[in-house]
Amino acid sequence: GFADHGAKGRREIIEKTDVLIIDEISMLHDYRLDMVDEACRLVRKKDVPFGGIQIIMSGDFFQLPPINRGDSRAGGFVVSSNVWQELDPTICYLTEQHRQDDEALLEILDALRAGDIRRHHAEKLLERIDAVPADDAIMTELHTVNIDVDTLNEKELEKLEGDELFYTQTTTGAENYVENLQRSVLAPATLRVKKGALVMAVKNSLDRKYANGSLGIVIEFEAATEYPVVEFKNGRTVTMQPDTWELRDGEKKRASITQIPLRLAWAITVHKSQGMTLDAARIDLRKAFVEGMGYVALSRVKNLDSLYLIGINRKALEVSQDAQQIDVLLRDRAALDGKKFAHLEKNIERRKTEPPKKAKPASGWQEKIAKMRETHPNAYRPWQKADDVVLKQGFQNGVTIKQLSKKLGRHEGSITMRLQKHFGEDVVQ
Repeated sequence: GFADHGAKGRREIIEKTDVLIIDEISMLHDYRLDMVDEACRLVRKKDVPFGGIQIIMSGDFFQLPPINRGDSRAGGFVVSSNVWQELDPTICYLTEQHRQDDEALLEILDALRAGDIRRHHAEKLLERIDAVPADDAIMTELHTVNIDVDTLNEKELEKLEGDELFYTQTTTGAENYVENLQRSVLAPATLRVKKGALVMAVKNSLDRKYANGSLGIVIEFEAATEYPVVEFKNGRTVTMQPDTWELRDGEKKRASITQIPLRLAWAITVHKSQGMTLDAARIDLRKAFVEGMGYVALSRVKNLDSLYLIGINRKALEVSQDAQQIDVLLRDRAALDGKKFAHLEKNIERRKTEPPKKAKPASGWQEKIAKMRETHPNAYRPWQKADDVVLKQGFQNGVTIKQLSKKLGRHEGSITMRLQKHFGEDVVQ
C-alpha cells in the first residue's frame, strides 16, 4: 500500500506536517478529500481525521463546482465526504469582501447567491449589453468555451502586422509528471505574439512588477534576447523573461516547465478567470452551461461600469442548489462556533492592554548562526533573485560548488541544495 511503498520523501512530509491548507475547496471532489484523509491516516498510523493534521480549507461553494468528466469518477462537494462528517470542522464565515466597490453589483451578486434574481437585477445587467467601452480601453473577454477563446485570440493576432515570434516551453522530468504539472500552468506550451498583442501575466512577479491576471501590450522585443517587452496597465514596462513552474515531491523535483509567463488575452475562459480581479471585462455568457458560471464571471470585475456584456442566458443566472443548502448550514454553524470561541476575542482585547514582554536573550542556535556567518556571511539568509542568477550562470559555466560557496558566502551544502532545486537531483549530485 501507499504507507509502505510510497515515496520516502512524500511519507516524511506527511509525517512531519502540522497544518494542511487547501484553497478553492469548492472545486475538490468529496472522494478526493477522503483519499487525502486515508493517506494521512495510513502514513501517520493514527485513526483520526487526516492522521491528526490540522486542516484549513477555504473557498466559495457558489463558484465553479468539481468538474465531472464522462470517463472519470463522478463526485460532489467536499461536505459530502466521509471525513467532513467525522472532522466536524469549525466554520469561520467571511462576510467582508475586498473586490467590489459598487453597491449595485454587490446586490446582484448577493441575489445570485440567494437564487433570488428579480426583474430590476436583470434589467441592470441587460443595460450593460448596450454599453460601449472607450476606444482606447484595454480589456479581455471572458467566454464559457475554449473554442471561442482560441478563435478570438487567433483572429486578433492575425490582424496585427509585423513578425510573429514564438517561444516554446522547456521541460524536465518524466512525461507523466510533466503532464500533471501542465494542467496547472496557464502559459501555453508555445506562446505566439506580435508587437501590439494584448497579453496577460499568468504568474505573480516576485518583485511585484505584475501579478497573475495583469493586462498589458507587447510594445517591442529586447534586442539581445528577443524577449517580449510588455507595457502593463499599471504603467510599468517589463521585459518578460522565462519563469519556472515546479512539481515537487518533498525536496525532490519531479518535473518543471519553463516558459514566458504570458498568454494572449483578447479572450480567456471563465474557468481560468476564477481567482482573478479584472479592471474591466467584456463577458459573453450566452453559452453558460453550468451553475455558478455567471456568478464567477460577473464577480471578476469591481463595478458595473467596468462590465461590458456581450450576452447572457438563463443558466448564467443560476447557482447550485447544493451550494445554497451548504451556505445555510455553514452560516448556522459559524454562528454557533462564534459563540463557542467568543472568549478568545476577550483574550485578544486583554493582551492589547498588557505591557510588551521583554525580549529573550539570544538562544544557542542564534549564537551558532553568528559563528557560522564568520565563515559564510550569508548563511541562513533568504536567497535573493540576483544570487540565483549568479548561482545558475556559474553552474552552467562550469564553476565548482566550492567556488560558488566562496563567491556567494554560503555553505557548500546550501549551494548544492539550491542547485538541486533549480536543476533537479539527477543533474546536481
